[in-house]
Formats: sequence, structure tokens, C-alpha cells
Amino acid sequence: MTTSLPTTADVERAAGLLASVVPPTPLQRADRLSALTGLDVWLKREDLTPVRSYKARGAYTVLAGLTDEERARGVTCASAGNHAQGVAFACARAGVHATIFLPRTTPRQKRDRVAALGGEQVEVVIAGEGYDDAAVAAAEFAAASGATVIPAFDHPGIIAGQGTVAAEVLAQAAELGWQPDALVLPVGGAGLIAGCLTVLAERVPGVRVVAAEPSGAASLSAALEAGGPVELESVDPFVDGAAVRRVGDLTYRAVAGARESVDLSLAAVPEGLICVEMLDLYQVDGIIAEPAGALAASALRLDETTARLAPGSKVVVVVSGGNNDVSRYADIVERALVHEGLKHYFLVEFPQEPGALRRFLDDVLGPDDDITLFEYTKRNNREFGPALVGIEMQHRDDLAPLLERMEASRLRVEKVPPDSPLFGFVLD
Repeated sequence: MTTSLPTTADVERAAGLLASVVPPTPLQRADRLSALTGLDVWLKREDLTPVRSYKARGAYTVLAGLTDEERARGVTCASAGNHAQGVAFACARAGVHATIFLPRTTPRQKRDRVAALGGEQVEVVIAGEGYDDAAVAAAEFAAASGATVIPAFDHPGIIAGQGTVAAEVLAQAAELGWQPDALVLPVGGAGLIAGCLTVLAERVPGVRVVAAEPSGAASLSAALEAGGPVELESVDPFVDGAAVRRVGDLTYRAVAGARESVDLSLAAVPEGLICVEMLDLYQVDGIIAEPAGALAASALRLDETTARLAPGSKVVVVVSGGNNDVSRYADIVERALVHEGLKHYFLVEFPQEPGALRRFLDDVLGPDDDITLFEYTKRNNREFGPALVGIEMQHRDDLAPLLERMEASRLRVEKVPPDSPLFGFVLD
């Protein structure tokens, strides 16, 4: 039997359930992004919910619809972190026990928050390397225990609950006297965009919607191209809140069906650009966003996104989550510098003789260049020794002169490309 898709009426019912649990989140003008893009950009601050993401909306909606018998058997879920927090939050208020499976890649900050939000009602289990592995573990547990699975995205109640984000946006914009010309929504398993499109297709047909996906986990793009959900061969786990190998069957149907009523486009956002936006959100706007939380805002930095929007268009961007582990910022800064062309890595073969490094510093390195990494081990039985050298620049245009000086030095130098396994080792 085919499960029915939720309707706008279902979203309205979800909004009623959530009214006393998840207060409406602010809709705030984004001065920096407006100036950067020439658009009138507004942020929907889902990072300010009680669980710092929109995930509490869907989780509570599903939990409220369970029977007494289902509540007694308990619930389970798999999550990269934010859905787990939503389930923990809902279970703590409803007095329902949850067994929550998290992949090993889930940041410690999210693990700790799940435990704190759920209290005695929640047991956290670490299982697998990614979301999909955790989902298998949760399904096996449900089959053995009788617990009800609360999916991260592929469920009518989840879709309806997440759709309240769009309903709030429209109500808040109307209070301010305008209607959005476009919305930019982050996409992982597509629960949020499915719910929002359910509302938008009926209430503002023709509105432009940008589906922002991590370039390393563009599962919705793959599904729309294939005519149905497909599994990606590989997924970059960096944007952990949106690193999903396959979108849901229900969420795909909701998105595909809404394409007739809204102007939908997709944007694959490089992980490095997401890091650039995360840092700007933090340093300029004072907003702590996790990678998935900065995903939609990052899409506005792509020329192909802004080219579809008329100057001055009122654009709402969903900041979907603020559960970022502070220990990740060093990696985020590194990725941002690499993306902007300000940091590069090279394999350099130095002659094993006195003064070789000094000549490199004097003759090759520019006056504003900085060595940030130098890994070298002397081999007594060789004339040359390789070194891994990281160089940070003040301007991306400094690279060409540096490469010319390397060529003139007669040193054997190999630039490490960003897609090299060695480059991944450096970032890790």
C-alpha cells in the first residue's frame, strides 16, 4: 500500500501540536548577505529552536500521533545528530523511552546534547561509520524489540512537522507586509524541503525554491535525474547533517510532485564554500551554524543561484542548525582557506645538504607567504629527501609567482591537488 503524502492541512495540524512546544523561530534580515548578493535576504533562524535545529518539529509531530501501545513499547531512530536531538526532546516531554543510534562521525557536541535533552528517557548507541549504517542498526533493534522507528525524514508526520517552517515564514513575512520571491532550503534526506514545498505549492504557486545540497552528497539531484531515489556510490561526511546516501521515497514524491507548482532549482555547494560561509556567519553575524546549517546561505554565494534571482528579490534562507562542535573550527578554517585559494600543499624534494631549506625560504617563498606545515625526514642513504610543505598566502594571485619561483629553483616540486588522497590526509 502506498503511503499518502501529507497535505497543507496536515501541516496546519502539526503547527497546532507544536505551538506550545517549539515556539516560532525569528525571521531576521541578513545585512551581510544582502550586500554581498544584491538581494533582500532574510534568515529563518531554525538554529534558535530548543534543540538548535528544525528537527524537533517533525519528531514531536510523529510522537504525538503514536498510540498508547506504541508509546509503551518505546521508539528508536537513527541520526547524524540533529534528528536524534529532536526525538530526545520530544520523548523527554512525552515520557516515552527512546533508543537512539548515532554514527561514529557524529560530533561529540551532538552526542552530549542528545543525552542531555533526553535525560532518563533516552539511551544512546554508537553504531556504524555513517547515517546509513546507524539506520540499519535502528531497524534491526526495532524488529527485535517492537520499538517504533521514527525516521529522520521519510515519514508523513516528519514531512508535515518540517513543513511548519514554511508556514511560519509566510505568516511572518505577511506581518512585515511582503511575500517571499524565493526560498533557499538545505537538503539531506529531503524531509524539510518536502514539507515546505507542500505548503508553498498551494499558498504561493510559482515561488522560486533553491534546493541546496552538499556537492559531496547530492542525493536529491541524483534522484530527480534518475526519476526516483538512488543510492550514491560515495558520500562526503563533512556536512554531517545533510550527508545522506539516498533521499526518501516519500520525500522524493513530494518534491517531484511540487515541481509543477513551484520554480525549483538545485545547487550543489562545495564543502569548502560552506566553510567560508560558516566563518562569515560566525565572525560577522555572530551566528554559530553547523555545516548543514550554513548550507542554504552558502548556495547564495554561487553565481548560478543569484543569476536566477532579480536584484532586490526578497529571499528567505533557512539556517537549519547550530549544533557545531567548537573543536571542528580548525578544520573549517583550513577548508575555507583551501577553497579560497589561499592555502596550498606541495611535495618538494630537497637535496640533503646544508643550506637547502634556507635557499628555499630565500629564493622561493614570497615575502607574505607563510609555511604552515613542513613534514620532512632525512634519509642518510639518499641524495634527496621529500618534504610535505603547506603554504598560506595573503592573496590567491600570489600562487602564480610562487609556482614560477619554484620552477626557476630547479627543485622537483609537485602540487598536491585537492582531490588527492594525500590532501585528504592533510585535512584530517
